[in-house]
Amino acid sequence: MTKIENDAHISILGGIDPVGIALIKKAGIAYDVVDDQDEAAVTAVLGHTDAVICRVAPFGAEHIARAPRLRVVSRHGVGYDSVDVAALTARKIPLTIVGNVNALSVAEHAFMLMIALARQIRNADRAVRENRWRIQGEVTTIELAGKTLLLLGFGRIGQRLAPRAKAFGMTVQAYDPFADETLMQKADVARVETLSPQALGAADVISVHVPYTQKTHHLIDGDFLSHMHPRSFLICTARGGIIDEAALCKALKAGGIAGAGLDVFAREPLPPDDPLRTLDSVLLTPHQASLTVECLQAMARVSAQNCLDALTGTLDPALVVNREVLA
Repeated sequence: MTKIENDAHISILGGIDPVGIALIKKAGIAYDVVDDQDEAAVTAVLGHTDAVICRVAPFGAEHIARAPRLRVVSRHGVGYDSVDVAALTARKIPLTIVGNVNALSVAEHAFMLMIALARQIRNADRAVRENRWRIQGEVTTIELAGKTLLLLGFGRIGQRLAPRAKAFGMTVQAYDPFADETLMQKADVARVETLSPQALGAADVISVHVPYTQKTHHLIDGDFLSHMHPRSFLICTARGGIIDEAALCKALKAGGIAGAGLDVFAREPLPPDDPLRTLDSVLLTPHQASLTVECLQAMARVSAQNCLDALTGTLDPALVVNREVLA
């Protein structure tokens, strides 16, 4: 372990919970907090920073090139599609994530969207506010018990969503070629080998928990949606771009599926004229699945600790995306 230099500096782009700031202060490290939407302010700190904590704004090759002292980029989260990993790797700079700390919050949010769609909470709330009490006679809500949930991805979040669905009496399946068979058996989750028409058609709810990559871009397209049954729901708390949103709108309008719950979008913020806004069968939340008080504190703590560990040479490899730079 090495000692942190006296002039070491951490730049926090976007702000984090005070528990993370407290860790940095305790270590005696200089830091600044910068509005990540102010490109001039971000540029101004890059020349003297050794470590960067970034939240949602892109951190690209142009930023990395302006940071000659940079030794680590710490994502305040687990997704890193907004960071130029190749540019970091070329300079042997590690990119870190926060590991499991946001998995529970995202799993709870995904389950909340499932329940809200099944019980049509949006319509029920609106009916009470508009004094349409007779909506009681228009019963179209369903129970989750006895329904089949198909998880696309059985990683950190899928593994936490599965037992919650099981507790509600759902059958849980998962498509994940990389998932450990023993882990799936222990969780009583049936493996789906391929996303065949039969597998998609048997699912009452499909919840997306895969990373956004070239391979998963528009994984859920018109063909995928055409195999889901008309009473099914689609949930996505992963990343925008995995779903072809135009195809989803078409399927919803045609009654190909019953509803969707989306926390992420191809364009964020969602444009005012986006057709998703016009559909009552869609529940929309502003990319906030992980934004609970508890999770924000945990992400701030881990992202700050990752910076300190990088500066002392004690990084946990499990939290490093581009582990080859540690060799």
